[in-house]
Amino acid sequence: MHDADVSKPKPTALADGSEAEDVPFGALQRCVGIRDWLLGEGARLPKADDLLAGLAERLNAIGVPIDRASTAIDTLHSEYSGVGRVWTRGAGSTVRLFPHGEVSAKAYQASPFYAVHESGEWLSLDLAETAEDAYAIIPELKADGYTHYLVAPLIFTNGNKNGITFATRAKDGFRDEDIAILRFVMPALAAVMEMRILNKQLDTVLRIYVGDEPHRAILSGDIRRGQVRRIRSAILFADMRDYTRLSANRTPEGAVDLLNAFFDCLVPPIEREGGEVLKYLGDGLLAIFRESGDDLGGAAKSALTAAEAALAALAEANAVGRFGPGEPVVGAGIALHHGEAAYGNVGSGTRLDFTVIGRDVNLASRLARLNRTLQEPLLMSKPFVDFLWGDPDPLGVHALDGFDEPMAVYRPIRRRAAKAAAE
Repeated sequence: MHDADVSKPKPTALADGSEAEDVPFGALQRCVGIRDWLLGEGARLPKADDLLAGLAERLNAIGVPIDRASTAIDTLHSEYSGVGRVWTRGAGSTVRLFPHGEVSAKAYQASPFYAVHESGEWLSLDLAETAEDAYAIIPELKADGYTHYLVAPLIFTNGNKNGITFATRAKDGFRDEDIAILRFVMPALAAVMEMRILNKQLDTVLRIYVGDEPHRAILSGDIRRGQVRRIRSAILFADMRDYTRLSANRTPEGAVDLLNAFFDCLVPPIEREGGEVLKYLGDGLLAIFRESGDDLGGAAKSALTAAEAALAALAEANAVGRFGPGEPVVGAGIALHHGEAAYGNVGSGTRLDFTVIGRDVNLASRLARLNRTLQEPLLMSKPFVDFLWGDPDPLGVHALDGFDEPMAVYRPIRRRAAKAAAE
């Protein structure tokens, strides 16, 4: 195996200007070709897996014996802290998500990525001379026949620490010229990965906090105050019954746990039925189910199915003590309406909120206030039931705060039957 000249400085996390000098003259033009591919086509590939695979394949084409390549990238996501990708010759790419928490943190601190982040230098391991307990990955690499393992830090301009590895089964491992070529393409790779990841993070974070349609509108340029978009849809408004009482004796952390457990019952059924949560409103939420083509009744049916599934999930959560042993029963009031949801930029100066506004949204929230008055967990407006098949149970005409005309209100017929059976 070829060892680097000990008189040369070790490769560092940052380009130092010597990368091109170390590349063999005959390989320089081909290295520039890989760099140009990274900055051009590679930057625009639809999948991150294709970027890693494309790089490995092009390196192999110029004689760098890459049999395995992997990346570990920090990310901003509510459910996981990082993404790992592994490409192997002949098997393609696989993806692994690293969850938030202590397990992932400990695994990182025991990994070669932590070592290169601390040293700021590349790590080069002759696997025949590396102890199996040096890092958790070493036994796997040896068992798969790899001979040489390189780990390089990828430090982004915002300070985020990420990494990439290369492994080979070549008998003599990576040569000095192979490492020089990898060092030459690394700055371009880091720049492209940072651009792609930041774009992905922006897309993900906006979607998490404002929802699918608002995040698309914001990214498309709808950020001027006063802009409004309208969508015809079934509207679902839900909130927790007696939240003030239920949270009064809880710590702030306990109140957050209560809300999260509550929303865990409501949100999955909404999303399963194609609905979209537009806004969390303290102990409540607002969701819509878009009309699809000429099937106007489909949105209402999906909204009703989601609402009944959410109430069933809430009942199950209470039955198994999901909200804590000995805790009072957690209930919900859900209102369903059909109309127009409007997104609008509201605020002042450079601080705006992309929020949901409009008459029909207000009507749905007022309808939800009747849940307590009528002692019903699920209510539907006349405009909503007009899109349903079947014969819902009328509950009379009721005045809604802020609206001149009273509204005919209904409950699902299955609710009437269940109530009668209980009595």
